Amino acid sequence: MSYVGPDFEPPRPRRSRRGPLTVALAALVPGALLGWLVYETVGGSGDGDGSGQATVRSSPPSASGAPTDDGKEPSASPAPTASSTSAPAPASGPLKGKVVVIDPGHNPENFQHPSEINRKVNIGTNWKECDTTGTSTNDGYTEAKFTLDVAHRMRTLLEEQGATVKLTQDADRPYGPCVDERARIGNEAKADAVVSVHADGSGVGNRGFHVILPGAVHAGAADTRAIVAPSRDLGERVAGRFVAVTGSAPSNYVGDGSGLVTRKDLGGLNLSTVPKVFIECGNMRDSKDAALLTSGAWRQKAAQGISEGIVSFLRG
Repeated sequence: MSYVGPDFEPPRPRRSRRGPLTVALAALVPGALLGWLVYETVGGSGDGDGSGQATVRSSPPSASGAPTDDGKEPSASPAPTASSTSAPAPASGPLKGKVVVIDPGHNPENFQHPSEINRKVNIGTNWKECDTTGTSTNDGYTEAKFTLDVAHRMRTLLEEQGATVKLTQDADRPYGPCVDERARIGNEAKADAVVSVHADGSGVGNRGFHVILPGAVHAGAADTRAIVAPSRDLGERVAGRFVAVTGSAPSNYVGDGSGLVTRKDLGGLNLSTVPKVFIECGNMRDSKDAALLTSGAWRQKAAQGISEGIVSFLRG
């Protein structure tokens, strides 16, 4: 997701709070969070596991070539269709009985509904626009297309593990959902984990991924105090497996090299009552990152890395 938008203003200059990742993450990729230099060393490798944790089985993209963020007035958003909030009966597997909500950032048709997505909604701490159009690569590959593709791949992988998987949107509605509704979908599903998938739109030369964690917020309808700790656990595991599977390094422009950023201004996190994180998989405006984000093979790795982090979190 681009920092140009309601849920992603550029962070104000501040000293980042650095916290070590979990022992599991350090064991997975020794030194991987030391900075951008490792990115060039690791390259695109990292399909191996080496964590001793449950691993999501890879699966190829669908034969059909499937592509390819927040409340006071929820009724103004179009209601989600059955396909966004329901899924086939899960197969047996280690995640049987677990519910995962995947939140593909933005909607491919948001750009056609400016008045609707610019409508302000309450996120507890303040009011923000319903949603944004997202960003794109310089060649026009959109963030909305990227996030939906990765979400589809994640759904396949997690359903193979027996999880019940729900998407907040599947390009099955004219716009949105608004950021408050995105949070509400996860809450009402009583999800065991929610991951919102995005790609950033930062400056050229800014590279790498980062996982956004909810800060402790207690204002209006927002109360994240109960989910801060489990969300950090989820985020650390997702970051660790994302490094291991994709070979990507943590962001060189936010997070102080940790790959983790805590935010209190995102409606999708502020209004969540279940463990939830965002992941910015890379910077669409940098040509090197864009080359990864537009690669179907790399998107499969991204989906697998995120999914393995979810599996690790759910299995403890």
